[in-house]
Amino acid sequence: MATPTPFDSLTDYIALPRVEALALSPDGTTAVLTVAALKKDGTGYDRSLWAVPATGGGTPRRLTRSAKGEAGAAFTAAGDILFVSARPDADGDADEESGQLWLLPATGGEARPVTRLAGGVDGIAATADASARLVISASLLPGADTLEAEAALRAKRKEKKVSAILHDTYPVRYWDHDLGPAEPHLLAIDIDALEDTIAAAVADTAASDASGTDAATSGTDAASAASGNEGKPYPATLPRPRDLTPKPVRSLDHAEAALTPDGSTLVVSLEHREQRAGRRVIVAIDTATGERTTLFDEVDVDYEMPAISHDGTRIAYLRTVKSSPAAPTDYEIWVAGIDGSGARRVAAEWDHWASSLAFAADDSALIATADHDGRAPVFRIPVDGGAPDKLTDDGFAYANVVVDRGTGEVVALRSSWVVPPHPVRIARDGAVTPLATPAPTPAAPGSITEVETTAEDGARVRGWLLLPEGASAAAPAPLLLWIHGGPLNSWNAWSWRWAPLLAVARGYAVLLPDPALSTGYGLDFIARGWNSWGGKPYTDLLSITDATVARDDIDQTRTAAMGGSFGGYMANWVAGHTDRFRAIVTHASLWALDQFSGTTDSSEYWQRIFTPEAMIEHSPHQFVREIRTPLLVVHGDKDYRVPVGEGLRLWSELAEHHADEDGRMPHRFLYFPDENHWVLKPQHAVVWYETVFAFLGEHVLGAEPSRYELLG
Repeated sequence: MATPTPFDSLTDYIALPRVEALALSPDGTTAVLTVAALKKDGTGYDRSLWAVPATGGGTPRRLTRSAKGEAGAAFTAAGDILFVSARPDADGDADEESGQLWLLPATGGEARPVTRLAGGVDGIAATADASARLVISASLLPGADTLEAEAALRAKRKEKKVSAILHDTYPVRYWDHDLGPAEPHLLAIDIDALEDTIAAAVADTAASDASGTDAATSGTDAASAASGNEGKPYPATLPRPRDLTPKPVRSLDHAEAALTPDGSTLVVSLEHREQRAGRRVIVAIDTATGERTTLFDEVDVDYEMPAISHDGTRIAYLRTVKSSPAAPTDYEIWVAGIDGSGARRVAAEWDHWASSLAFAADDSALIATADHDGRAPVFRIPVDGGAPDKLTDDGFAYANVVVDRGTGEVVALRSSWVVPPHPVRIARDGAVTPLATPAPTPAAPGSITEVETTAEDGARVRGWLLLPEGASAAAPAPLLLWIHGGPLNSWNAWSWRWAPLLAVARGYAVLLPDPALSTGYGLDFIARGWNSWGGKPYTDLLSITDATVARDDIDQTRTAAMGGSFGGYMANWVAGHTDRFRAIVTHASLWALDQFSGTTDSSEYWQRIFTPEAMIEHSPHQFVREIRTPLLVVHGDKDYRVPVGEGLRLWSELAEHHADEDGRMPHRFLYFPDENHWVLKPQHAVVWYETVFAFLGEHVLGAEPSRYELLG
């Protein structure tokens, strides 16, 4: 009899604590983990910070505990811990709900606020290795010129219950949220300007009282404040943020920033707007004066992911020529002087796409992560032109990689499809030591193995196969083909949203293949499916499915396919081109490419990588009449990357061609009015899985139709 695991019960599964991020103290002795835990009512997750020894051993120690939770941890040069939280500020407004920057002193004591911005803090953009200066990201209304006027204008909008947004640039929304009216800014803060004295607090109170009296006497209200007059003064006890990016419009929506060790220069990748899109450029900003110097800018080229050496003399970055329908382009790694001089490419023959960059402790190499053969190892890339070395060589994917400046070792989070993210230390020789964690690894059902086949053009196509306990020739398991999203992606790292172990616990084998367009196999492998999504990606999926069902522990008569986003596109394509599967689940899927490309939040990209002819030829909606397999369509109304119109049109056209005289179909549509691309609320995740497993049970296992209770 199989040993019970948390994956046998959806209630137990969503209750598993989750390590989401990692930060490392300047002395390399302590790692701070952001850990999410299910709320008592099961409707969301609370986040807290935990400290664990970064050298191994020891036990986790909880650092924060508030009803609002904490996230985005980072260290100051002095070893204090910074984080963002909406916890109550004793000196702020009682009804304030926006997250602010907080500081937990290294010497002990309670956390204290560092900011009191009306719109809150979006995140910590960069900290300095040897300075008290840091940079935060915060969104400010464009109609105000000071922090005080901005607060007054926000108050006026709130009072009048105005949510309207006037745009003059594209786009107007992103992934799962509306853009505007506030615009992201980068603000410099000097932590050593915090005044924690009685005299400062008294002066601050007096200034606030005087402001209130003056306003009452003069009749100044929020409206006049918003039109130019100052409102309540920003607290004198807090360091006043300095705006380094005035009037940014939408150039900083996805900014990537790094500070020189002395905090004097911010190097940032931002967007130079052009019509519907833009190109990424790298600029240097003097954090004292705000003076800006453009370091790298080319038409049709993106410059991204800047990293600064520990001695402050060099920067590393990615340079990418924009792709066209002709072919995908490479992610090039470059190194230059801190002023942009002497730029040169490194690792030119390294056929990988770096997903993170950091300088090694001695600045002689870059520490990078990249997808590689179904994994995501840590690589060491010499900056002198030497060949990259793979620092880790196991079945894991690594993320949140931080370099210990004292020892040259690395601390990171790693995961696989059977092990959730957990902290580890990587020695200079590649030896990996797991660190303590408040989220111990849950027991996983079944086993994991690799499978591969050779495609018709000779390409090697591989994937992961998860097998339930007891699968054998005598008791072959039904198979679920899970198709990844992206499509520039790889099945190599744990996902709390897509959890194949939940299916394994119910007796299914799960195939996680990397077909053409997948990353980690070189640029040529991606190019095989470029501008041709219904071509090699589809035939690769069928080829590796054929190889898998040929195993004697797989039941080839009981198979299903499922996928989300691009995986949903491919699920729709599969449905229109073969009836080999008993059921198909299509989540957040692309259906009509001509419609999608104009309504998604990033239309220029999708129209740039396809020819008009390929967009028509490879659109799944053209094959709706050929669908013979029952489909479970799933879509969230707040999905802006793949707008709900895709799901609505798919459902409409299924009804047009496949409904009976009473309008009924074997297909189903699971609709979430308040969910986005991923379906993130814990109880909605339960609804999702319960509905998927009921649908698969009916069509794959021959079970009686059932409906989850909370669906009414």
